Amino acid sequence: MITLVRRITAVCALSAALAACGGGTEASRTGMTAPSTSESASPSAPARPSPSRPPALTPGPGGLTPVFSHGPRTKGKTVALTFDADMTADEGPRAAAGEHFDNPELIATLRALKAPATVFMTGRWAEQYPDQARSIGTDPLFELANHSYSHYAFTANCYGLPTVPADRMRSDVEGAYEAFRKAGVPHAMPYFRFPGGCYDQQSLRALSGLGVTAVQWDVVSGDAFATNADAVVRQVLDGVRPGSVVVMHCTRSAAPTTERVVRAVVPELRKRGYRLVKVSDLIGASTDRA
Repeated sequence: MITLVRRITAVCALSAALAACGGGTEASRTGMTAPSTSESASPSAPARPSPSRPPALTPGPGGLTPVFSHGPRTKGKTVALTFDADMTADEGPRAAAGEHFDNPELIATLRALKAPATVFMTGRWAEQYPDQARSIGTDPLFELANHSYSHYAFTANCYGLPTVPADRMRSDVEGAYEAFRKAGVPHAMPYFRFPGGCYDQQSLRALSGLGVTAVQWDVVSGDAFATNADAVVRQVLDGVRPGSVVVMHCTRSAAPTTERVVRAVVPELRKRGYRLVKVSDLIGASTDRA
């Protein structure tokens, strides 16, 4: 979600724009660079999650893909840190020229802090960094989920992004799962984050047969293109409530402060009595009626 169209960067930094992000029927967070259609992955069946992990939420009325924005507010102080590993299909030349769409220092810090996290990864990112994708996707501290293959928007009017045609939405998600498998990730989770956070009834219907849950958020970190780590830390800590899902990024070139933010946020959340969990734990708690 971080390869932002530069002309909207300032807008995304405004608190009014940030307040608009979250679990709506067309929740838009940011604009991204347009990927090339020529590099889209071919359709294939998505990987099935490990049987030991919680399944996706049950589809709602009309068989629409369910949408999850936060966990229970009354079942303890838990919070899920999520990181979008963004790379679009046309950014290979920039990566070859030395731009870092990865952030190994961030992953190392999460491991050092023993902080669980859910990473929403694009298929193109997994293709560019297969060793890192495999390392993240096979580490029990993390869970790897789907952020589309090409990073097109799934609705119109999503910060100027080109849109995935309705008849290609499913294959775009499937293409990411195929990229994960090729990188050596056997069990990516059945969770999907819409590029830009933009979705509508048509996109929810298009993905309904995949058995995935769309995962949004209720806390925007503001780390995209941020240069003031302290401001991002304050925004996260001010926004977190029990059951929160925090959205951050795992793309060093576009979110250079995130590793520093995590070093400050994780100890402070724990000091405040929060337990860090993965998205699957929040979804499991949401479906537990006992």
